[in-house]
Parts: sequence; C-alpha cells; structure tokens
Amino acid sequence: MPGENLTRDEARERAALLSVEGYEVSLDLRSAVGDAPEEGPRTFRSVTTLRFRCAEPGASSFADLIAPAVTSVSLNGRDLDPGAAFDGTRILLEDLAADNELVVDAQCAYSRTGEGMHRFVDPEDGEVYLYTQYEPADSRRVFANFEQPDLKAPFRFEVRAPEGWTAWSNGVGELTDGVWRFAETKPISTYITSVLAGPYHYVTDSYSRVFADGSKLEIPLGAMCRKGLAPHFDADDVFLVTKQGLDFFHDHFDYPYPFGKYDQAFVPEYNLGAMENPGLVTFREEFIFRGKVTQTSYEGRANVILHEMAHMWFGDLVTMVWWDDLWLKESFADFMGTFANVGATRFKDAWITFANRRKAWAYRADQLPSTHPITADIRDLQDAKLNFDGITYAKGASVLKQLVAYVGQDAFLEGARRYFKRNAYGNTRLGDLLSVLEETSGRDMAGWARAWLQTAGVNSLTPQTLLSADGRITELAVLQEAAPSHPELRPHRVAVGLYRRTPEGALERYARAEADVDGPRTVVTELAGAEAPELVLVNDDDLTYCKIRFDETSLDTLRAHLGDLTDPLARALAWSALWNMTRDALLPARDFVDLVLRYAGRESDIGVLQMLHAWSGTALVHYAAPDWRGTGGRLLAEGAVAELRRAEPGSGQQLAWARFLASVAAAPADLQLLRGLLDGTARIDGLEVDQELRWTFLEQLTAHGEADEAALDAELARDDTATGKRHQVRCLAARPSAAVKAQAWAQVVESDALSNALVEATIAGFERSSQRDLLAPYAEKYFAAIARVWDERSIQIGMDVVRGLFPALQDSQATLDATDAWLTAHEDAAPALRRLVLEARDDLARALRAQDCDAAATTR
Repeated sequence: MPGENLTRDEARERAALLSVEGYEVSLDLRSAVGDAPEEGPRTFRSVTTLRFRCAEPGASSFADLIAPAVTSVSLNGRDLDPGAAFDGTRILLEDLAADNELVVDAQCAYSRTGEGMHRFVDPEDGEVYLYTQYEPADSRRVFANFEQPDLKAPFRFEVRAPEGWTAWSNGVGELTDGVWRFAETKPISTYITSVLAGPYHYVTDSYSRVFADGSKLEIPLGAMCRKGLAPHFDADDVFLVTKQGLDFFHDHFDYPYPFGKYDQAFVPEYNLGAMENPGLVTFREEFIFRGKVTQTSYEGRANVILHEMAHMWFGDLVTMVWWDDLWLKESFADFMGTFANVGATRFKDAWITFANRRKAWAYRADQLPSTHPITADIRDLQDAKLNFDGITYAKGASVLKQLVAYVGQDAFLEGARRYFKRNAYGNTRLGDLLSVLEETSGRDMAGWARAWLQTAGVNSLTPQTLLSADGRITELAVLQEAAPSHPELRPHRVAVGLYRRTPEGALERYARAEADVDGPRTVVTELAGAEAPELVLVNDDDLTYCKIRFDETSLDTLRAHLGDLTDPLARALAWSALWNMTRDALLPARDFVDLVLRYAGRESDIGVLQMLHAWSGTALVHYAAPDWRGTGGRLLAEGAVAELRRAEPGSGQQLAWARFLASVAAAPADLQLLRGLLDGTARIDGLEVDQELRWTFLEQLTAHGEADEAALDAELARDDTATGKRHQVRCLAARPSAAVKAQAWAQVVESDALSNALVEATIAGFERSSQRDLLAPYAEKYFAAIARVWDERSIQIGMDVVRGLFPALQDSQATLDATDAWLTAHEDAAPALRRLVLEARDDLARALRAQDCDAAATTR
C-alpha cells in the first residue's frame, strides 16, 4: 500500500485551494470479456475531464489516480509528460489558472479485491459481472479525481460495454450508438459515485408520493443480481421494504428523496454489507437467500436496506468535511435503520436485535486499546478505513438513541429537518448538527457532545438497593464506574425496572422509573417504598449505552429464573449483561454455557437465540479453561441435539439449533447424525436439509476428517455455482492435514491469485478450533509475514490477513509475548497495521483472563 495514502492536512490544503465544477468520465469496459493480456493486469480505458477553480492562480496541487499506466494528461490545453506528471498514485498539477480543465486518459486495472472496478467471472456460466466499490478512497482506481469528501461536484458518466450488457450509474441511463450515457448527478462526493455493468438480472417497480403541498414525486425502482441467483431473488420483498422506508423518511425528514431513481444491486464478492451510492445502492449478494433462513436474516436485510436509504440524507445529501466526522453519516444511518425498521416494516422487535447484537459489537470495540471517541482523530485514509467500526456504527447509534431520550423525538427529528435544508449538497462538521439540535431542544448540546462524542470508553451501571425490615426499598441508587484508561463518567438517561415472580412463576416488572444518572452514585427517589425486587434491571428498555451489572440478589435470580423473564427486551438485556460479565472475567465461561443450556431453548426471539449460540461458541473456544473445553463441547452438542429434536418442526428455532449443532459436533454420535441428515438416512421432522445446510454440515464433517476432497468435489458438482465454490474452498481449507494447512497458508499469504471472497473463505476454513496443534507452527510465520503482506497487498486483503490469521487459537502467554515482541520491534510500522495487531493482542489477553476465571470456578 505504499504511496496511496492521503493525509487530512493535505486534504485541507487542497480544499482551501480548489473548488470543483464538474466531472465527465468515460469508461470503456469492453475489455472485461475475452482473453486476458499476456503480461500485466487486465485493464480498461478511463478518460476523465475535470473542471475546477483555483483560489490562487499560479499555485500547484495534485489529482488522485491509481492506475498501471497513463496515456496522456492535458491541463488547460497544455500536454503534460505522463511520465513526469504521474507517479502511480498522483498527478502533479503546476501553475494552475483561475479556471482549469484537466483531461486524463488512463489505463485502469480491474480489481479482484473488491476495491475499485471489481471484475467477477461466474463459474456457473462464465458470465462476467462488474461493479464499483470506493469507500473511503478507491474511485481513484477507476478515474482521475480529487479523492476527498468535501470536494463535491456534479458527475456525468458514459460507459462502453460489451454487446448484450446493461450498464448502470447514479443517474438514469440511455443507450445511444453503443454508448450508455447517464444523467448528470447532483453535487456528490467521489466515493459515492458508482458504475455497474454486466448481464445482470434486473427487476423494476416504482414509488410515488403526493406531498401536502400537492407536489408529486415519482421514483423508478430497480433491483438486480447475477443471473444464477435470479431463481432465489425475492425482489418483491426488497421493493416492499424500500417503499415502506421511503414513506417513513419522507414523513419524518420533510425533504423529498433528491437523487432521481433508486436502484439496488446485489453483487458478488462484496467486502461490505452495502454501500449508499445515490441512485445505485450496492449490497453483498448474500442478502439473497439460497436456502431457508430465520426471520432474523430478513430483519437484518431490511435493516441494511433502510440504513443505506437513510444515507441518502445523512451522508449523500449532507456529507462530512473529512472522515473525522464519519459518525455524521454512519451513526445516524445505523440508528435510523432500526428506527425505521420498527416504525415502518413488519419487524417490530428490531430494537431487541439492536440491544443484543449491534451493541455487543460496540461494547467490544469500546474496550479495545484502539477505542476512540465517536468523533475520531482521522489522520489519513488508512485511519479512515479502519474506523468503519463498532464505535462509529453501533456505539454512535446507541448514543443517538440516548440523545432521542435526552432531547425528545420531536426535537431530534426537527433538528434533522433543519440540518438537511440548511446544508443540502454541502459538507458539515459536528458543530453544524449540534447548533440545530440546540435550537430545537433548548438543551446544552456542547456538554452532551463532550461527554458522549468526544470521549471514549463504556461505563458500567450497577444497582445498589437498601431494604427496610419489612422488605421495602428505603433507597435504590445506581453506581456508575469507568475503566481507569477512560475515566469519563457520563450523564445517562436510564429506566430502572423492578422485577419479581408472579404466583404463576413468571418473572415480570412491577415498577419502573426513569432517572438522569450523573456521577458515581445517583439515587432513584421514585422507587423508594416499593416492595423488594428479585431482579433490578438498570437500563431497562435500553435507553442508554452502558454495561449493565447486577447485585447479588439479581444475579441469583437470573441463575435460577432467567427463562421465566417474560419481556423479550428485558431478557435480551439480561443476556447481553451476562455475556459482558463473561468477557470481563466476572462470570466463568462454564456458567454462561450452563445458562445457555438451561434457558436458550425457551428463547422466543430468534435473533437472540442465534446470538446466544454465537456467544456460547466463543465462550467455549476462547474463554473456557482448556481442560474443560472437551466437557463443554460435549454438553453444548448434547443440548443442541435435544433442542433440535424438541423444536417446533419447520421453525426458525429448529433451523438455528441445527446450524448450532453443526458448529459444535465433535463426538462420533453427533457427527454420525450430521452425516445421516446429509445423506438422508436420518430425519428430523420438519428440518429441510437444503443446499446451504448441506454445506454447513459438510464443513464440520470435513474439519473432523469425516469427509474428504472427493466428497467436496461431488458436492460442488451438485452445487456448481459461485456460492458453492466459496463453500468448497472453505471446506477444503478445513481438512485436518498439515499439507492442507500449508497449501492454504501459501495461497493466502504468499500469493495474490485468489479473489477477496476466496481469501476470506480460505482463512475461515484454515482457522478451526479443533485443529490447534496443526495451526501451532503458523504463529511464528504470522509475525514474520504481516509487515510484508501489509506493504505489498491492498488494504482490504491486508486487513483480512492480519485479522483472520492472528494465532488466537494458540492462546498462551507465549503467544502474548510474541505479539508484544512484534509490536516492540515494529514501532515504525503503519499505524493502521499496529492497530490491528494491538486489537488482536487485547482479545487474546482478555481470553487468558477469562480462562483463569473459568479455571478457578467449581463445576456446577
């Protein structure tokens, strides 16, 4: 990644000097098909005409471009020497005029890493599909530009594509004389421009809205995917959620959707969940479900659709000046995705998923050594790439949920409406949003921002209850703590719920009070005099962002009666709190596993159930004492089999337990059951073993030596698709063989032949918790390789390798010492690389502390 970085200071200097009037970009993509060149990468022609103004005539600046070759460069009619002007990442622009025209004719490379113009060949039918992905700074791999979010401009794209293809971009397109020409966009940032081309399966619909003033808005809708996925594409449901979302945001934002059409493309080998390109949103194609999935998957897809739609206002219409304020788009979109999901769609329990799943991501990120304020210090593009994290998304969204409770929903939404109208097509900073929220709420937003946006770390809230002799509360206080590394105590708006069992045995809330918690100890006066509770739930209803702790009575109640807690959100919050205690080495991993075994089968919310499966797997692999792992794995497998047989036939719970069994099966009987379900000799009423479930079972069988390469080849013949190929590659790398591991390592670390999706699949198969001994030699190899990988490969592949191959399964003090030795020896390594290693080190140190806690526990 040498030479590709851009610093914040450079961006500020360029923004002060230049303003952009418009782009015309012509791409010739006909080279996407046919034979590859004998030497060098496969390339396409990119011609950019860029018109811009310079505040200081005579000054110098630069344009951004990453390309194998530049054919010509012309500045204001003056031909420049490409060899002198272009260094591989930048084009030097000297002696600028007040008004300038730059024309760059370049040969840009197709990507296999999901960055820039990604080229995918479908193994099923040989068809080629193209799409672009840019955030934060990969549009310069496709056309010459000023690659920073505050130099917005209108764009005109034209595309020459192979015969029979269709091309799409942000604006409406028309094919004339063999060229696709697209309508000029509104002023937008470079990173949200987009081009898509290929023989995509395309479905259309439309949305219309009549506003109170009588005006009417018509939005053409489109949705597309590879032809091979067309039989599985439920476009009607995608359009349903899209229309519901557009209605919701029009109702609440009072600003009509500003970008014309609304296409949504589900594309292969995508690095992200989705990307908010105006008029042409892109999604990973895994959101098209080839087999049966639970309602959680549909809810998750709807949430992503609405998240990206919220970006049309938060991020696309109004954009942050620099990546420091990434939260101005991502935190709001993450919050609005769930807010709209609950308010507009069939997924009325989406806040439960948010509390249980999204916040878990935030809590982990906020306790890493790389934690940062929501408004982060982003020095350069590598920092920006790594800051698409749990802080920016999930913590930011959690804080906005707290803000809504703090200022009121009406004031919050009115602030958003004013923000859009004042800053449309412009760029903003933190203060621009805070000023309108102060107007609409009358609250001091500066103090709130200092506490919540400009400090890092998560607070813990613990109840303290004093009782009278007759069993009533004399005082209930909330104690607030912070980690020494981030000692900020914040103001929290919380609800405190009191729970006790009914005569029928249900654990239900009988009293609730809201309070502003501020400082180390806050008394909740409204609950004085209430009858003694069996459970005190701080942050009931999930109003704030914090780690919940329990007093001894409450914890004992949960141990004995967690399954009797009737409210699904309260139950999700209790589970989340217990998981945080496990991660913090306050609750032995075997105790958490025991709670899952006793109560997960009674969990009605399928999303919570699937999260419990993931957490209990992590507890077993990373947090349990090594000498208990065998026992814990056996107990989880036995529990999974029992619950699988007990679950309602055909239900989401049944499917979830089947998938969980496939992740923990190790004993011969359990593997035999998987084999029987796979070949039809065993049956469980209602369980449909479709193609996706077949691969899930095969992966575990392969990892335990119960299926060989021939079986995997046969399965690929049965499912000879791009998705099937990824499954096969993962299973091949999962085989318990030293030769297999050596081959997988070489394919990922020593070669760049694999695409991003196959790198991801190979890493996933390589890292198997049942194969710790086989993987032991790669700890030393990892530390010897990562600096070179980071320097030589794209940032996306670098991140995949550094994160995915860290020797976390070699969970010993020796691995921790080796990590520290690498960090000491590489103090001058790229900050982004050091951050990834520091994060992995912290996870390992946490695991060792949790294992010590578990080893000290007595088996219950």
